[in-house]
Amino acid sequence: MNKKSILILSVIIILGGVIYLEGGRIKTLIYPRKYSVYVEKYSEEYNLDENLVYSIIKAESKFDEKALSRRGAKGLMQIADITRDWAIDELELNDDIDIYDPETNIRIGCWYLNTLYKEFGKTDLVIAAYNGGSGNVKKWLADEEYSKDGENLHIIPFSETDKYLVKVNKYYEQYKMLYSEEGMN
Repeated sequence: MNKKSILILSVIIILGGVIYLEGGRIKTLIYPRKYSVYVEKYSEEYNLDENLVYSIIKAESKFDEKALSRRGAKGLMQIADITRDWAIDELELNDDIDIYDPETNIRIGCWYLNTLYKEFGKTDLVIAAYNGGSGNVKKWLADEEYSKDGENLHIIPFSETDKYLVKVNKYYEQYKMLYSEEGMN
């Protein structure tokens, strides 16, 4: 073996060892817990698993508090204007709230997730409704083409919502593995 091959092999072994030893740390960079003060506060207030909230934020905005979708949804949790207006009424907030403010955005997002849980009761349905709308999820549950039992979705007719559900569930599993007490043992 020549010196160049030995050097390349050594670098590969060292990098492999670092990734093996620091893999958890690398994953925490990929799955961050930014805005944890607000996520923890409002997850507790609205009886949510904070890992789900982080998963929604990662999927919606990748933790960009100034994110704006092409449909006009805003901030970390991509709050639509109609949801913002509903939350202003329900939570008795000032009309001039800054939806891009991380605390306000996370509070409204958590309130909305809790509202969806009260309506649907199952995480997959909540995630689908967060993306595709609660009215659509109700229609799909009532249609035997999409729901065989009226309680679960077997087919999601919106490709975007179907992909969103898969993405959020993937993130959710990673967050639970990295940060839940069971996952850290």
